[in-house]
Amino acid sequence: MAFTRATGKHRARSRMSRRSVSVAGAATLTATGVISTLAASPALAADTGAAAARQTGLTQALVINDSLAGTIDAQADAQRRAAAEVRARAEAARKAEARAKEIRAEKERAARAAERERLNAFRLPIAGSYITTGYRAGGSLWSSGSHSGIDFHAASGTSVVAVGAGTVVEAGWGGSYGNNIVLRMSDGTYTQYGHLSSIGVAVGRSVIPGERIGLSGATGNATGPHLHFEARTGPDYGSDIDPVAYLRAHGVSV
Repeated sequence: MAFTRATGKHRARSRMSRRSVSVAGAATLTATGVISTLAASPALAADTGAAAARQTGLTQALVINDSLAGTIDAQADAQRRAAAEVRARAEAARKAEARAKEIRAEKERAARAAERERLNAFRLPIAGSYITTGYRAGGSLWSSGSHSGIDFHAASGTSVVAVGAGTVVEAGWGGSYGNNIVLRMSDGTYTQYGHLSSIGVAVGRSVIPGERIGLSGATGNATGPHLHFEARTGPDYGSDIDPVAYLRAHGVSV
């Protein structure tokens, strides 16, 4: 006996019908695309939002890191500039100190040179005086028959100075020379100062150019106050040389 399915609203779909619906769904999926289907899913949407949030956080971190790196670079640049300024100031100070040392050394050299010049300088035995009796002048006034030195005009008590740097080798009575002083000069020559009224130095004393060694007078064989001056190659009488030439050779205008 054949059975027939009852018709009505409660009747299940036929196999053909179900197949048609499946085909339609596939077509819809194909038409809308996988992306639309996934976006329509609440779970997938939540995952997508979380990914977006994570992406935003990374972007913020990158921005913060870039800003921090810029700050660090700026600080490093500032430190480098400060260090360069410190080095520059130190170098400037070093150069200034070196220049100051050079200036001090130059001044010291100049002072030493001036001192050497002063010590090596010669001058007249009586400042501003002039010769009254020349070298080798003849006459009965001198036992040798001629003048062994030169006489400078000088009132009694006038300061007599060393013509140059030297050492006192004689200071006292010298016979016809009266009170006299003999100096051994720094160049090895000798000078004599006679007829003094007063002696102000002792044997062994070192003197410098222009230093007062006594006072002029008229002691010994003298007709009046004056200074008898000799230049010699040795300390004793008879070794005299031309005192005018001697003084001029040492830069003194006579």
